[in-house]
Order: sequence, then C-alpha cells, then structure tokens
Amino acid sequence: MAKIDIRADDALIIVDVQNDFCRGGALAVLDADSVVQPLNALAPHFPVVVMTQDWHTPGHASFASSHRRNPFEIITMPYGPQVLWPDHCVMGTHGADFHPALDVPSAQMIVRKGFHPAVDSYSAFLEADHATQTGLAGYLRERGAARIFVAGLATDFCVAWTALDGRRAGFEVCVVDDACRAIDLDGSLERAHRDMEAAGVARCRSQYLLPG
Repeated sequence: MAKIDIRADDALIIVDVQNDFCRGGALAVLDADSVVQPLNALAPHFPVVVMTQDWHTPGHASFASSHRRNPFEIITMPYGPQVLWPDHCVMGTHGADFHPALDVPSAQMIVRKGFHPAVDSYSAFLEADHATQTGLAGYLRERGAARIFVAGLATDFCVAWTALDGRRAGFEVCVVDDACRAIDLDGSLERAHRDMEAAGVARCRSQYLLPG
C-alpha cells in the first residue's frame, strides 16, 4: 500500500474506545486495548479529530435486561432489528469513560450517542432510526473536512455504521484496519466489510498514514 498524505481537509473519528468495550468491560471486544497505541500515534497529525462516546441511559431499550431477555438476542424495535446488549456505557459510570491510556488532547469534539432511551445508536452521524442526526456532518463540513478516517470499536458495528453514514453524507471515507477491533457476532464482520466495500469505503493501515 502506498503512503497516504494527511491533508488539510482530513478528519480522524475515534469511535467508542471506552472501558466497557475493553479488557474487563461489560461488553469487551477481543484485543480492544491494542487500538490505543495506533490511535495515540495518529491523532496528533490530523487537523480535525472527533471522538465518540457511547452514553446510554440506565435501562436503555438496547439492553437485554430491559426486556428480560438474554444478551445478543435480536428483537424488532419500531426502527428495525435490534441486538440486545449487556448493560454497558451507562452515562456517568466508569464503564462509559474513555480507556485510561487513550491520550488524545488534540480532540476537538466529543459526540455522545445512545442517550435517547428508546433508540440505540451505533453511527457517529445518525441514531439507529436512520433519521435522528447527531450534528457531526454539519460540524465536519464547517471545519472544512472532505475525507474522514474512522477507527476504534467495534469494526462491525459502530465503526462500520459511522463509515457507511459518512459516505451517505458525501465524505470520502477510509477505515484504519489496525486501529479497529470487531465483535464478529454471527458473521457480522464479514457483512460489515462487504457493505463498506460496496459503499466505496476504503481501508488502510496506520503505518501508511504516519510520517517517515
């Protein structure tokens, strides 16, 4: 892969690198802690850096406990199929905090998502109803961003949904593979890669973005 020069109209979106998705968390993603180092290395080189933070209300509609069901069952919500998750990233809790080793002082915006109690939220751009906007697209346009690089947790859910909605919003999008990790629930990683490829989402590795 050829080196990719970071441009003045580039943005980095760091998705949900939070305690509950990392080792020992309520919804831990395998090897999630390993995304921290490449993200810490990448962030200082981008003119625009946005972080997202899962920020659920207690008793959120996406929690299995709210329906007396088992985690990872799928139910139908008014906005479509919904995976039921273990309680995680409840607003104001330790699990919702960013990973303690994530060091991104250059981040200029934090998008909190999942705070609507009846609607889940994976994408940094839209809630899971595909209608309620977070305001991120407008922010990126006002900052002059045209190309976005997406990384974080998890590849097959919040990263993929963010990448796909970024394309729908008119941005060039590249997912930084080595700075992501997946849940891979019943083939969800393969589906996510297929959907992203069909939408024109590129893939790269952090080493080709770093200077030198």
